[in-house]
Amino acid sequence: MKNRVALITGGARGIGRATALHLAEDGWDVAICYRTSEREAQETVEAIKKKGSSGLGVQADVSDPEAALGLVREVEKTWGRIDALINCVGPYHRAPLLEETLEGWHAMFNNNLHPVFYLTRLVAPGMIERKWGRIITFSMANADRLIAQPQLTAHHIAKTGILILTRTLARVLAQHGITVNAISPGFIDSGSAPAEELKAMEKKIPAGYIGTVDDAVAAVAFLLSEEARYVNGANIHLSGGWGI
Repeated sequence: MKNRVALITGGARGIGRATALHLAEDGWDVAICYRTSEREAQETVEAIKKKGSSGLGVQADVSDPEAALGLVREVEKTWGRIDALINCVGPYHRAPLLEETLEGWHAMFNNNLHPVFYLTRLVAPGMIERKWGRIITFSMANADRLIAQPQLTAHHIAKTGILILTRTLARVLAQHGITVNAISPGFIDSGSAPAEELKAMEKKIPAGYIGTVDDAVAAVAFLLSEEARYVNGANIHLSGGWGI
């Protein structure tokens, strides 16, 4: 896997950052994109370089297709290729369905689902040409159950859409040596949720504990590996048994 190039959206913090540092240790060159976390992004890039790999931080709002295009062009200008696309960006907010605003509704699709399409269509041609590629998306542990989500409706629909898009892309790209798989976390201590909220959920998780970013990184590393070359269109539940 040495000398391969990964692009990680939302790579300045949490699972994205941990994945970037793991790949740097394995010899990957890593580009991360961020929207507002400039300081964290700079720190992550420096940490990547300290591990002996090349790093690049790009400010880009990937909900904008033009910004997504600019991001991919900058990474390809720097290294000439993108071998793996890891879609870690995925903000959410809670709002009772009938109190949700139009802006909030659209934001969940613009920031979760649409960037996967924008970026995949841009990186796929190069992967097809090289006959190798890895694309990883992030859904959520109960998205495939199609259950009611009165407080997270738009976010939940977007994450369900990611699963459908992931499987469709896998079907389309498999013939070119490209795998497209999803990881569906439950409760992961990635720094995005209050500690008290995570603690309260422990008793509802069959495994009895909250997952860590290292658990997520392990799943990503497997899907990027040659050992996972025949895994395509899969959805890995990363939840300790919650949400299944």
